[in-house]
Amino acid sequence: MNIIAPLSPSRPRVDDALRALIANRVPGHSLDAPFYLSQQVFDLDMEAIFARHWIHVAVEPDIPEPGDYITVDVGRHSVVIVRDDDQQIRAFHNVCRHRGSRLCQEQQGSVGNLVCPYHQWTYTLDGKLAYAEHMGAGFDKRAHGLKPVHVQSLAGLLFICLADTPPTDFARLRDEVEPYLLPHHLNDCKIAAQIDIIEEGNWKLTMENNRECYHCAANHPELTISLFEYGFGYQPSAANAQQLADFDALSQRLESEWQADGLPSSELDCLDERITGYRVRRLPLDRAGESETLDGRVASRKLLGNFQRADLGGLSFWTQPNAWFHFMSDHIVTFSVLPIAPEKTLVRTTWLVHKDAREHEDYDVENLTAVWRATNSQDRALVEMSQQGVRNPAYQPGPYSPYAEGLVEKFCNWYVGRLTAYCLE
Repeated sequence: MNIIAPLSPSRPRVDDALRALIANRVPGHSLDAPFYLSQQVFDLDMEAIFARHWIHVAVEPDIPEPGDYITVDVGRHSVVIVRDDDQQIRAFHNVCRHRGSRLCQEQQGSVGNLVCPYHQWTYTLDGKLAYAEHMGAGFDKRAHGLKPVHVQSLAGLLFICLADTPPTDFARLRDEVEPYLLPHHLNDCKIAAQIDIIEEGNWKLTMENNRECYHCAANHPELTISLFEYGFGYQPSAANAQQLADFDALSQRLESEWQADGLPSSELDCLDERITGYRVRRLPLDRAGESETLDGRVASRKLLGNFQRADLGGLSFWTQPNAWFHFMSDHIVTFSVLPIAPEKTLVRTTWLVHKDAREHEDYDVENLTAVWRATNSQDRALVEMSQQGVRNPAYQPGPYSPYAEGLVEKFCNWYVGRLTAYCLE
């Protein structure tokens, strides 16, 4: 009888057909259909991308006090992120070291210790095994602590990496990006609202849709009240020459003012040049120019940090592979994308305001969330239409606009580059 050892669940098989699919991707065009449909590609994505790179999953205000925890599912992995008694942020695999039971069943909670519900093995908030009954005199509790997961806070944005050795360029990301984020004092914020939606589409279609505003004018009437789509790529023409000139003049004037006030604003773009890719830029907003709201004015009267003026535009920050963020004078919106299946994706949106802002007095949740609730719903419909399209046998990769979809191409370059590197190992 032949016994064939199964493949490691963390190392999906990469056959010649999959290698050819990756190698033959046509630059400047959308991806081939299997990238959005195939279970084999999805398994590769989860191992080569989501198990090896820094993934945005939460914010520090998710766990404001010692003992507060959240759980996050990334593919087959479940991770618990907790604030310990010394205010340190720690992350562990959400697996008891006894017989593998999941430790924390809820998405969020507060505990004194982490206690396995099965046999009551008890771990301190720094992951040490403190109590395990009936294990005998020779049992070494020190050898059975929780398995740690790498976690980093970027000005209050929490990233995890499941790899034993994570990409080493996160320190460079921090050096370059934190000056843009820190003035908004995210750690002095509270969560005003958080909404999860499930998109019936591949996670890459979600990310590609986010990386362009080609579709904004026709599909996002609420968002384009305040957001200038010109800041995300626009083909110049005689019809829009004056608008683009006015936008450029406004951008230059406000960028000069903001930087004089100690707010870095100029574009930094490393989306496809680094292992930990990102882009950040502060852009002017339309109407009152204060916030991404239905009238362009602040949604919260209590401004963030030490801000004295409301018209600080919108700071857009994107990270590969799964997140984007909007920082304004009065509130912050974060977006985390987590794949569930080849054609199913979780999108989690979090709205934060100053921790001292009072609901119904300083802000109203409906007004605060109106723009992105509408925009997320519209984007979900667009992603799901795209998923239906790539299922069609008539689908073939189409060309990206060099003006309006250059950042989509950078996402695809980064993604294919990471798969190629994995296949060469």
